[in-house]
Amino acid sequence: MTEYFSMIPDLVKLADQAGEAIMAVYRTDFETKIKSDQSPVTEADIVAEKIILDGLSQLTPNLPVVAEEQVADGKTPVLSSPYYWLVDPLDGTKEFVRRSGEFTVNIALIRTKSPILGVVCAPALKTSYWGAVGHGAFCRENGISGSIAVNVPDDDDIRIISSRHHGNNRELQDFLATFNVVQTIEAGSSLKFCVVAKGDADLYPRFGPTCEWDTAAGHAILDAAGGYVTNVDGSAFLYRKKDFRNSNFIAWGGLNPP
Repeated sequence: MTEYFSMIPDLVKLADQAGEAIMAVYRTDFETKIKSDQSPVTEADIVAEKIILDGLSQLTPNLPVVAEEQVADGKTPVLSSPYYWLVDPLDGTKEFVRRSGEFTVNIALIRTKSPILGVVCAPALKTSYWGAVGHGAFCRENGISGSIAVNVPDDDDIRIISSRHHGNNRELQDFLATFNVVQTIEAGSSLKFCVVAKGDADLYPRFGPTCEWDTAAGHAILDAAGGYVTNVDGSAFLYRKKDFRNSNFIAWGGLNPP
């Protein structure tokens, strides 16, 4: 783990480079295409993924990389190593198309079935997050970096963060009925994990479709900040699934499950 932790500065720079390429496209009248799964893709997704793949091939030439757009093209590596990278070059493409600014670059390292290191860059917001399990979590805003940690509520009042487009369903409302929710925040992409990791929200329940590359980097950062992620039944939320599709999950800050 130590050797991979030492790569974090290089990974942050790599995510920054991908973010710069994304913003170059963001400032143009870009074209949006629809993939076979009905999700959008733009030139920014493709360009950013190439930058990340090229960078990771230099940093860790022997580790496989599972990247969203390559998987969409039918290019999935054989995962024979305990370690592999999970990459979403542009998480929140819908937010990118809407020009909300709430999109991210996600790079995560998986060991066996758990994320142990993650970098999330939100280029339009000039904010980046990174962390490694056992080494802490960090945030850089407008060029200023510092450590972050989850909030530990001193009463029963909690703040939740939910998806801007997947938050209104019965399962979610039934789950939240057991909590005293005093504030609801909405955000796009993997930023939701980071908001919990930073202590600005206490809980991120997700009842809706996601893939492993959507969640791994934010999951690692949240773990590094003192939080954790579970399935709805409280069991461990694991990776290396055959189709890379996630179940519903709960991302916890400093709360204890009920």
